[in-house]
Amino acid sequence: MKTDLNTLLVTLYVHLDDRILPAIGFTRDRSPGRKPVLNDVELLCLLVAQHLLGIASDRKWIRYARAHLRGMFPGIPKQSGWGKRVRQSTGLLSAVITELARDTPTFGEITRLVDSTPLPCGKSRETVKRSDLADDAGYGYCASHSRFFWGFPLYLVCTPDGMPVIWGLANPKIGEREVTEALLRQDRHLIQPGQVIVGDKGFAGKEFEAFVTDDLGAHLIRPDRKDETPRFGKLGGIRQWVESVFDTLKGQLTLEDHGGRTIAGVYSRVAARLLALAASIWHNWLIDAPIKRSLIAYDH
Repeated sequence: MKTDLNTLLVTLYVHLDDRILPAIGFTRDRSPGRKPVLNDVELLCLLVAQHLLGIASDRKWIRYARAHLRGMFPGIPKQSGWGKRVRQSTGLLSAVITELARDTPTFGEITRLVDSTPLPCGKSRETVKRSDLADDAGYGYCASHSRFFWGFPLYLVCTPDGMPVIWGLANPKIGEREVTEALLRQDRHLIQPGQVIVGDKGFAGKEFEAFVTDDLGAHLIRPDRKDETPRFGKLGGIRQWVESVFDTLKGQLTLEDHGGRTIAGVYSRVAARLLALAASIWHNWLIDAPIKRSLIAYDH
């Protein structure tokens, strides 16, 4: 098989239409009322293409898609219609990400990585005061990058090759362990008994470790603190795996340039970038590419 964007989109389209959408209860063109010009499968494929090409602006993307992709997707809407469809599709995007994760070999592996990274939503005081996100977002500090930000932390549980499994956003004022516990409780069916969850020092705490061990039947591994008996060591090499996943999301998939101005907008734009990452990893496994998280073949 070829490793290029067109091949990925065609393969993904067939897989979504034949297996994934029927499996999650989305049956194309069966709902009552007027049928959309752009169906759900086409929307998902176009979102993958947009973010693999690194086009963060919806305005630029619609111009590009109408000029270059109308042969494959004749029903591309205008910018306002596109934005509305994307904001309404967060649930669909999340469900498809989960199914793509299930279809990769690493979903059955024992290791899961968990961490968070800043997702800025504004850079000025005026933006903060006027934003529709003011009641939900907040100020936070990222110690690993030594910077303050206003927005949300993105929490991610992924496989060692970077495939997203569980994700969510939260106010920075809420503790890291509290948010992660809530996410794991909600999606506990995606954590298998005996699984090893690798986190950083921020996940240190008897209550959280007891939750992972007793409630999930999993094992928490994290770097040792200076004031405790050594157990796991520094884990620097393993910790770099999840940092490299965030680097891919921010560097190649323009995560910090999401442009979301409402809760629905932020969630859908983050989900779209995670979908692009998931689709690439899934396709790279399918064609036996040597580096499963590599996006280079699809960014042009």
